[in-house]
Parts: sequence; structure tokens; C-alpha cells
Amino acid sequence: MDFNRSIMENRRAKGRPFLAAHRGVNGANIPCNTLAAYRIAVDQGADVVEIDVTKSLDGEFFVFHPYMEPVYLKCGKLIPEMTAEEVRNTPLLNQDEVPTHYRVPTLQETLALLKDKAYINVDKFWTDPEGISDQIRRAGVEKQVIVKAGVDESSLALVEKYASDLMFCALVWHKDEVSEMLLERKINYIGTEALFDRDSDEIVSDPYIRWMHEHDLLVWVNSIVYNEAEIISAGHTDDISLTEDPEKGWGWLLDRQVDFIQTDWLLALKGYMEKRG
Repeated sequence: MDFNRSIMENRRAKGRPFLAAHRGVNGANIPCNTLAAYRIAVDQGADVVEIDVTKSLDGEFFVFHPYMEPVYLKCGKLIPEMTAEEVRNTPLLNQDEVPTHYRVPTLQETLALLKDKAYINVDKFWTDPEGISDQIRRAGVEKQVIVKAGVDESSLALVEKYASDLMFCALVWHKDEVSEMLLERKINYIGTEALFDRDSDEIVSDPYIRWMHEHDLLVWVNSIVYNEAEIISAGHTDDISLTEDPEKGWGWLLDRQVDFIQTDWLLALKGYMEKRG
């Protein structure tokens, strides 16, 4: 990947959607959101690695999905209630809830690992746009980072103030009513994360995606399932792709000519795309 080129140029050169590894590649003894999970994702061909950011009681940024401490740490506290030293000394649990030698990485460690290797989707950016933007610049990965937020005025004002140079992807449900406005703002706007629960939603229609591409904008979709009560891709998921028919999941998304697919099953999706041609 040539990070001196625009992301649209790299997308066209790739000739297929970017593969985004949700929280890295993890399982068995390797927990998600760890340096090991991110290293594996890069080794397996991820174009984008998604990371989650949270902050300790004394202000150090860590990579961990907020409020998942009862699942992955079971230490009786949330990271915002812990000092950085406590976070470093608390083992992450594997999928059988057995303590491992893996620890919650800092944001700086994670950005250093991924520098010059893949695009980095920094999730939970909206929790501290100023502080997280500073961390990104300290690591020298500005050209790799994609940040996301809602499209309410307060969120957009913070992006303009602290992250106008970083690639910005807007979180949009059902119908895009913001792209024309965002193109006029002092934001490095690259496209939408399309969230939809019906095949007929405008945000995944052929005319919409054509319009986005005509304006050098990209469309991100998710095949991940993190909560069966909140499917964000109208059922075109990793699950249905693996347990029934990949044409119903990944194939349907590929047919829309989208630009990113975020998955928890990187190698399976990659293999399917190669087989499909």
C-alpha cells in the first residue's frame, strides 16, 4: 500500500474492496485488540485493521473495547477506573476465560506496530478527538488513519477542530443526507460507513454507490456480527456466509461494489473473494 497516494487511488489499484480486520485476527488463546491479533491480521493480508481506544484513570490511551472488561479482564473495574500500571499488570483472558500472558496494548504501541503496514480504523475516536489526534500525530501515522463519528454538528465541529487532516468516514443509517454537505466542510471526508437493515435501503443501492464513486468517495460495510439484536448489514453477515452460503452474505455485499468489508473471518472472506474472481 502506498500511503502517499490517496485512499481512492489505492482502492482503484487494488481492484477489489479493502479487507478490514475487526479488532485484528483473534481466537483460541489470542485475545482481540492485542498486538498479536494485529500482527496476524497484517500477515494474513488485512488492508485495514480496526482498533478500539479507551483511556486509563491517569490519562494513558489503551487499545481495548470500552465496557468489555467483564468479558476480557474480569478484574472488577473498567479501564477508565484503573491506573495505567494496573492496566499493564492485568492479564487478558482467552476464549475459555483462562488468563494469558497477553496484555492490553497502549495506543502508541499499536500505532507503532501498524505504521506503514495497513490503514488503521481508530474506533471510539469521538470519545476524545483532541487527545487521540495528538497520539496519531505523535506516531506519524496520519496518512494511514481513518476516523469515524456521527454527523451531528457537535461531532463534526470537533473533527474540524482537531482532525481536519485525518481521513473521516461518516456513520450513516439507511440514507445518506450528509455527503454533499461534508464535501463543503473543512474535513478530509472520504465516504460513509453504510449501516442498513433492509436490502432496499438507499445507502446500499447501485445509484448511491455509483454517485459516491463519481465523487471519489468510498462506502464501508460490515459483515461482522457483534450483537444478533443489532444486525448492521441486513443479514449479509459472516455468519450466513460461513454456515449457509457465502453468496447470501459476502457475495451480496461484493455485488454492491462496496469499498470496504469489515469482517471477523479475514482468511475465509479473502479465500472466497479469490475463488469468486
